[in-house]
Order: sequence, then C-alpha cells, then structure tokens
Amino acid sequence: MSEAGVKYELIEDAEGLAKFAAANQGIEWMCFDTEFIGEKRFLTLICLIQIATPNGYYLVDPLKVENIQPVIDLLLDKRVLKIAHAGDNDYRLFNTHFGILPLNTFDTQLAASFIGYKHPVGFSKLVESELNIMVSKGYTVTDWEKRPFQPKQLKYALNDVIHLHDLWVKITKQLEKTGRLAWAYEEFKLLEDPASYETDPYKEVLESNIVRSLRRREQVFLLRLMLWRTEEAQRRNHSKEMVLPSKYISAIVRAVHSGLDALQHDRRLPDSMIGKFGKIFVDLYEAPATQEEKEVLSRIPRDNSDNPKQDILMEMLDLLVRYKCLQEGISHHIVMPRNVLKKMKNDKDFFDDELFAGWRRKFLGDEIVSWFKHRRNLEIKFLDGKFELKMQEVEA
Repeated sequence: MSEAGVKYELIEDAEGLAKFAAANQGIEWMCFDTEFIGEKRFLTLICLIQIATPNGYYLVDPLKVENIQPVIDLLLDKRVLKIAHAGDNDYRLFNTHFGILPLNTFDTQLAASFIGYKHPVGFSKLVESELNIMVSKGYTVTDWEKRPFQPKQLKYALNDVIHLHDLWVKITKQLEKTGRLAWAYEEFKLLEDPASYETDPYKEVLESNIVRSLRRREQVFLLRLMLWRTEEAQRRNHSKEMVLPSKYISAIVRAVHSGLDALQHDRRLPDSMIGKFGKIFVDLYEAPATQEEKEVLSRIPRDNSDNPKQDILMEMLDLLVRYKCLQEGISHHIVMPRNVLKKMKNDKDFFDDELFAGWRRKFLGDEIVSWFKHRRNLEIKFLDGKFELKMQEVEA
C-alpha cells in the first residue's frame, strides 16, 4: 500500500506480523508511535501502532492482531534503538497493557529540551523547525477504533513516524556539539523506569482544591468518595467522569453530613444520581475513620501562605534557574519539572536528592542546588545598595 508518499504494510493478522518479524531481524533502530482512545474508558485502548525501521513502514492493528509479541520483542531488545516523540504516553500504555517498557530509547521531545526548545514541544513544530517540513494535524482526535481505516487517517498516522529518524540524526548532532548527549540519555532512562509510571491512589485527594478547607470527617469522606469513584470506573471500564462528574463532588461533600434527605433536596445535585448512589454516599460518610485513612490525610500538603518570605525566596530561586536556562538554551521545565517545583513550594522540607544528583547538578552547579535543598535556612541580606543570598547558621 502507499500513503503519505511512502509504501507501508498494514498488518491485520498473525501472518502479516510474522512477515514483519522475519523482515526486521537484526535491525539497529526503529521508530514507533501509537494511536489510542481514552475517552469514556477507564483503561485506554491502543488502536494502532506505527513503526518505521530501515526496512520500511508498518501499521500494526492490535484490535485485529491479538498477540503482538514480535513487536514487544523488538521494543525489549536493547540492541535496537527506539526513537519516539513524547514517548511517556506510549510507554505508559505498554506498561499497563503488556507489563513491559521499551528499552534503549531516544525521545525527540525530551532531546529538543536540551537544544533550546520549550518543553513540551509539539511534534509538528519540531519537524517544521528542524526539517522544514509541514505535518498535518487534522486527525488528532479521530475515532481510531472505527474500522476500516480511512486513507487520510493512515496518512496522519504514518507522518508520526516517517520523520522521526531524520529528527534523531539532526538532534543528536546538536547534542554532541553542545556536550549534552549524555544528559539527554540520562533523562531518557527515566522513561524505562517502572517507578515513573506508578500512581499514588490518593493523589487525587491530596491535590484536591477543597481538601484543606474541610473538617477531618469530610476529608475522610472525600478520600473514600474518590476511591469509590475510581473503583467503580475500573469495574465498568468507564471514565471517572462518567461515574461521578467532578463538578458535583464539592456539593456532595458539603451536604452529606446532613444525611440522605439533604442530598435529595440539594438543587445542585441530579435526582437520578442521588437516587442511585445517595445511600452509598451516606454509608461512606458514616463509617469511622481507619488508621490508614488518618495516615493518608496526614500527607495533605500544608498551607505555607503564612510564610511569605519563603514564597518569595522560592520564586527568586526559580527565576534564577529560568535566567540560566535562557542563557544556556535549555528548557526551564526540563531542568525544574513542574511537579517538583510545586512540591518544594508546598513542603519546605521536600527535596529530591536523586533528581538533582545527575546532569541537573552539573548544569545548575553545587551552590544553586544547595540553595534549593537548604532553602529554609536561606535569607537575603541587603548591604549598601547590594544584596546577597546567605545561608543562616544552624545550631547543632
């Protein structure tokens, strides 16, 4: 078959997959991407796997080919370089569905962060900037589950892998020139770490916008309500929003202490929902808190708004990092991940030693890393029109 100006194989049966495996023994690299649907499902559905190798282009249909072991074998082969863009989503899917993570990775989105692009940079923008090629974006939200595929869908899918090898070649040369290739590969290794895809079952509660404003009993209920919603969504393989829309959660939490009657007469809550789940909500609220629940709630981030000096210091340190990144042509968000910065702002004692032990320490320098780590003891001194950052002496 031919599409997007190239020939490709659409693999829809075991025989086609066997031919693919035989043709690609001993390859040195492969580019890959996936198309998937996550809407209205608890478990995201992989609908298509796009692959480019030195021997051609392949589209594997996992909805028709149940056993894709030859593809998995290639992904696990350390001798084969895997080239992807924003591969964390694809890796998470492979980890969830098949219990594997591709090895020996080069991620063009992460790599671009080390040569002056903001993170995350879109694939089409990167291809246009580096290769001077326009890539169509028209089928980003198409129905990939529907069969048969339309020619324009396949053209869009092929474009996701056709240019990856050329991007790898060009970006690698730039990374070698700047001496940052090893830094990029250090970051790629996180994609291959199963711990990167572990999720805290209580994260949704701990990061809730309302949890700090609630009394302890309502906090316990919110914890249970979120877990119930997740378990129910998983049982049905529906999205959590289909089980219980987020817009109703605050109203339920604030009304449930008055019982089923209060829920039934709350005009903000649909009668059908309360008729179906109202008794469950009340039962969740009335059960006594367990020790495990108390321990989980003890992890709620403290409100540091009463310490404006610390807030200002954190903002200033982050601005210093931003300025250094701007000077050196490296993405601020790859140096200082948003979730890490947020944790440091919310918790004065939090610091990820492992994260700042590698290339980040080399880039930032020991002094800046020390300022972040010991920020509780950092102060600003103003002297004769000048100022300096100074570490307070801590009594032994």
